[in-house]
Amino acid sequence: MNVQEQIEEYISSQPEQKRRDMQELHHVILRVLPGCKLWFLDGRNSENKIVSNPNIGYGLYTIKYADGTTREFYQIGMSANTTGISIYVLGIDDKTYLSQTYGKTIGKASVTGYCIKFKTLKDINIEILEDAIRYGVKVTSEN
Repeated sequence: MNVQEQIEEYISSQPEQKRRDMQELHHVILRVLPGCKLWFLDGRNSENKIVSNPNIGYGLYTIKYADGTTREFYQIGMSANTTGISIYVLGIDDKTYLSQTYGKTIGKASVTGYCIKFKTLKDINIEILEDAIRYGVKVTSEN
């Protein structure tokens, strides 16, 4: 199964409302990042143990670790969680930026250093979410 098929299967496996919201978000992110590399992580580690929720990833940037090693990873992630959906905006050094810049205007969402979590799409302002995604992509593209 290729990445696109894994993504479709993952989204299709969600309850109806979450499935519709994730499908719409998938299209929104692809519109913001046309032609981006797609990722699918099933949430399992090298020992096949579940360590996280499955994630859909978009884009590509190189993470630089303190010890000098690097790793390719996605810029934007999307995952279903028990109460809704999480959007991950990775690679932002200032861990207060997302919450300070978008937290008050995005709507009913929890905004942390790299995660925007909400119950349903109708609870948030999609344009503000798109701005946050664009910012994250811009930051990681400059590194």
